[in-house]
Amino acid sequence: MAIKKKLPATKFNSPKQQRLWLMYPPRLIKQPFIWEVGHKFKVVTNIRQASVTDEIGIVCLELDGARSEVDAAIKWLEKNGVNVEPVEINVIES
Repeated sequence: MAIKKKLPATKFNSPKQQRLWLMYPPRLIKQPFIWEVGHKFKVVTNIRQASVTDEIGIVCLELDGARSEVDAAIKWLEKNGVNVEPVEINVIES
């Protein structure tokens, strides 16, 4: 009987959770980008904060999935005109 070895996680397939700021210009505000990302890529989307007006949409989005899927989702958003920036979390050490 052969023993199956579990493959080590690689940089490509290791789990990744990333918080992002998405900024939509007025012409893209009504587009369902977050819904599309959850269906096109194997990622879990979690809206952490949002503010949408007629002039701009700003969303803090958490993406969770394989590193390759998260990276592909980010590239897809950028390609479609959404400005994507990582959330900088300040941690105060005591």
